[in-house]
Amino acid sequence: MVKKVTAPDLYRIYAGLLSGLKLLVLPGFLCFSVSAQPLRMTTYCNPLNIDYTYAIYDADRNISYRSGADPAVVKFRGEYYMFVTRSMGYWHSTDLTNWSFITPEKWYFQGSNAPAAHNYKDSVLYVTGDPSGSMSILCTDNPKKGDWKALPYILTDLQDPDLFIDDDGQAYMFWGSSNIYPLKGKKLDRQRNFRVSGETAELFKLDGDKHGWERFGENHSDTVLKGYMEGAWLTKYHNKYYMQYAAPGTEFNVYGDGVYMSDSPLGPYKYAPNNPVFYKPGGFANGAGHGSTVQGPDNVYWHFASMALSVNVNWERRLCMFPAYFDRDGLMYSNTSFGDYPHCAPSEPGKMGQFTGWMLLSYKKPVTASSSLDGFNPENITDESIKTFWVAQKNDDRQWVEIDLLKPGKVYAIQLNYHDYKSDLYGRVPGLYHRYVIEGSLNGKDWSALADRSDSYKDVPNDYVELAAPATIRYIRYRNIHVPTLHLAISGLRVFGKGYGKVPPVVKGLEVSRHTDRRDVTISWEKQSTIQGCNVLWGIAPDKLYNSWMVYDDNSLELKSLSTDQNYFFSIEAFNENGVSGKAAVKEIK
Repeated sequence: MVKKVTAPDLYRIYAGLLSGLKLLVLPGFLCFSVSAQPLRMTTYCNPLNIDYTYAIYDADRNISYRSGADPAVVKFRGEYYMFVTRSMGYWHSTDLTNWSFITPEKWYFQGSNAPAAHNYKDSVLYVTGDPSGSMSILCTDNPKKGDWKALPYILTDLQDPDLFIDDDGQAYMFWGSSNIYPLKGKKLDRQRNFRVSGETAELFKLDGDKHGWERFGENHSDTVLKGYMEGAWLTKYHNKYYMQYAAPGTEFNVYGDGVYMSDSPLGPYKYAPNNPVFYKPGGFANGAGHGSTVQGPDNVYWHFASMALSVNVNWERRLCMFPAYFDRDGLMYSNTSFGDYPHCAPSEPGKMGQFTGWMLLSYKKPVTASSSLDGFNPENITDESIKTFWVAQKNDDRQWVEIDLLKPGKVYAIQLNYHDYKSDLYGRVPGLYHRYVIEGSLNGKDWSALADRSDSYKDVPNDYVELAAPATIRYIRYRNIHVPTLHLAISGLRVFGKGYGKVPPVVKGLEVSRHTDRRDVTISWEKQSTIQGCNVLWGIAPDKLYNSWMVYDDNSLELKSLSTDQNYFFSIEAFNENGVSGKAAVKEIK
């Protein structure tokens, strides 16, 4: 029996047919499969799904992996360009969601390193980032063609550069990548090919003794090494300058971007009290550091940054994006809560950056597979760790993996994250593609396609599929057709939607204890049997709970990212596959 079709259903069916989508009927429910030409994406999900370039600088050790980091995203003539470390080119987008790779006519032989980019009045696009640290500034008025010209002047000793041209035409260069030295800046003479025209100014450096989040190590736990400061990026908003910088190390879950503020590009700069501004330490994919901030559609700002994968090597990374805002007190802030769940895309007016409310239906659900290599079990695809993965015994079209959601849920989107296990690929390899089908079933016997990539020849290492209409299903099955790597390896098959059960109640028993070392607090709460996890929320005021940390399964968190001279406010919310609870009463910790 088919469920009654409403007017909105008919509209979606009509729109789907116009888009070339296949209308399917699961027992009792209408749904769509997604063809090789999917519908317009209204949502996105971190890590971003772009065709990341394979790294070359570990080839002598036979270590093969994709990586994308240090994104510099700029708007030029109404469209967007994203420059990424060692990518042998760059990406172009009209909407900040769908990206296509550009192989320019002229570029750095080994790719740029921690690139800088700046649009000057929509007339010229400037880029720099030579891996040597000694570099010319490149320019073009046609980035789609990529006929870059090098200005005849070399800037030396620059690591992680940031080029900024103010509204009055004055140019500046900022740089720095060190656990000792500060970020620096100096004026450049734009009329004389950006030659140095002033003294070097030291802006600020890390102070891990005072700012807990700047401490080195996973969870800021290294007590020996100092954190690294890098990745300067200057944003001007309402005549105030926001200098963003990354710390404490790109390979860690706590890699993030902080902000100093000033009334002048060269300072003096003042530390933002709500630091770190961009910070995502918990969940499936971690990190939000060494980024750039760009003004997107409807003048909404977006911060693009690096996430740590760090399995094959420490420098194995992916990209992410989060909305960025400025509050009434002039503080820059973001929202990274549920930061690797689906959010509304920048192309969605009035909703861009908002959490969709689609929950994770696949977390720790039973998994079966066609085959597995020893030590790489299929359960790894549902454990919400990007660092663990399933590897099939063969790489052919007879391999499959299946998740039992245990009960029916309404599925809205699926994210498929492949992993590079002994991939033996290096550099910008042409012709890579993934082909597969993802099917859904209510009874485990009758299957219908939810995502049909059988005719696709796109390279999608972190593919994200938004269904044209939700499908109520219990079983999800991935059927492999082709992957470009030697092995079929998947780190996450993540199913997003809504369960039909109860949303968890408000968390009880929230306790926050500040340690003698005021950078650290221990947060605990009562256990609940009906939840997957909690978001710990904190900030510098009850209405400025800008930071969050997603905690699965546990009922405590040791947080080591506070500033010694700052009061904080804490709350918490619980979540399961049915939704998110209300927030617990806010607690102040002095």
